[in-house]
Amino acid sequence: MSSGKKSSGGRVFLIGGGWEETVADVVHGPFLRAARAVSEASKASGSGSGSAPRVLCVIVDEGDGAEQFARYDVALRKAGDCTPVPVLVPIGQRFETGAVTEDVAGVFVCGGLTPAYQEAFAESSGQLYALLRERGLPYAGFSAGAAMAARDAVVGGWLVDGIAVCPPDTAEDLEELDVRPGLGLVPFGVDNHAAQWGTLGRLAAVVAAGRLAHGVAIDENTLVEVGGEGGDGRARVAGRGRAHCVRPAPGGGVLVRSYGDGESFPVS
Repeated sequence: MSSGKKSSGGRVFLIGGGWEETVADVVHGPFLRAARAVSEASKASGSGSGSAPRVLCVIVDEGDGAEQFARYDVALRKAGDCTPVPVLVPIGQRFETGAVTEDVAGVFVCGGLTPAYQEAFAESSGQLYALLRERGLPYAGFSAGAAMAARDAVVGGWLVDGIAVCPPDTAEDLEELDVRPGLGLVPFGVDNHAAQWGTLGRLAAVVAAGRLAHGVAIDENTLVEVGGEGGDGRARVAGRGRAHCVRPAPGGGVLVRSYGDGESFPVS
């Protein structure tokens, strides 16, 4: 299954969820530093103010969007000097790329109900992809936002042909496992809260079924950065948990290899 999009080659920051304050700089800091570089470059060219980078925080609003934004606002400011800007998209409505104004230095897509995020971005995914690439803006995804960064996004479900592959509490209001078109910023599928919610089994089932060629399940309080260090084709892991790479095994099944803080793995 593929939407046909190529990886942007830009900097993408995938966060597997979690709110541990002591690692706020580890999981959010690299994204904010990338946003600051964009802001400073804009200032040097005369098109920006050079103040604290303005970071767009996109939240699919299920009725508590303001409260959710306040939580992200605290976490991001704790990690570095920045100005988070809320964009609350009422559930069932669509994200408009016009929200990414010229003074925005980075886009942070927050967590929540993953199928709702996929629906919110479905019509604008191509435009957002092109905009991020054209302007060199870093993208960070937290939980659902990380899942959405994929070319083919694992949006939920806990059953495959009626057989359980992960706990039902992680199903995202879906029964059968579902993979839908994402933003295409990374070529592998992403699942989150791996150790905490037991979602590694779901990702393994997707890869074993041939619906993804490569998947990465990310623990909470853990960052996977793609596109840094000169763009050498490797993703780097930081934080308290691990990133679990799932690939097809010769002869059937899957191979899983886990990477911890300071380690890296090939993207493709």
